[in-house]
Amino acid sequence: METRLINLYTLQLIDSHLDELEYFKGDLPQLVRELTEKVDNLKKRISEKEQEIKNLQLKSDEADLEMITLAEKIEKYKKQLFQVKTNKQYDALTIEIDNAEKNIEELTRQIVIYEGNIQNAKNDLESFKKELSELEEELGEKREELAKISKENEEEELMYKHKREKILVKISKADLALYEKIRKAKDGKAVVGIKKNSCGGCFNTVPIQKLVELRQNKKIFTCEQCGRILVSDFIVDESKKII
Repeated sequence: METRLINLYTLQLIDSHLDELEYFKGDLPQLVRELTEKVDNLKKRISEKEQEIKNLQLKSDEADLEMITLAEKIEKYKKQLFQVKTNKQYDALTIEIDNAEKNIEELTRQIVIYEGNIQNAKNDLESFKKELSELEEELGEKREELAKISKENEEEELMYKHKREKILVKISKADLALYEKIRKAKDGKAVVGIKKNSCGGCFNTVPIQKLVELRQNKKIFTCEQCGRILVSDFIVDESKKII
């Protein structure tokens, strides 16, 4: 049990160092993640808008082609008017001409709508591309700042990450799961030492009987107030030797 406690507190010390190095980066990592997400989303919107313009242009071209076909039919029907021999044939051709002209009017109206939608989409696309350019420039700057800070602490960060990997193999899945659960809930502090007979996390007083048992290092004890794992001074000192 002593070894389990030492390993858990050693992991806490390592993670605390890594948290401190992460703190030096400020909100840059979060900003980079948010900007990257915005850039990706905007690129997707640009792609969708470009496809929308293509589809609208295709519909406009199809309508234009249909108008040409209808105009050719009208010319054909008008020529046939001079060749018909009955009123019935004349009336039938007249109806075809009228229908074709109505269809041309409707297609003309549709094309105007298509062209208006295309122009609106192009305006949106131009706005999206301008916004993307600005975001990419900002993202580049933030990434450069983050890389500079990360470079300054790179060796130290790599050292602690290596130590973390080495200690993790010594900790059981159950202990690690408990540690991670508490760490997530308690702002990174899962294992704390005793300070003046109180929890080193929330400073709640630890009962004397519990302190006596805790200092025997034979069991995992948690704070009754905050739920953090409590360890004795001996565990703290032994863990610091490893770090």
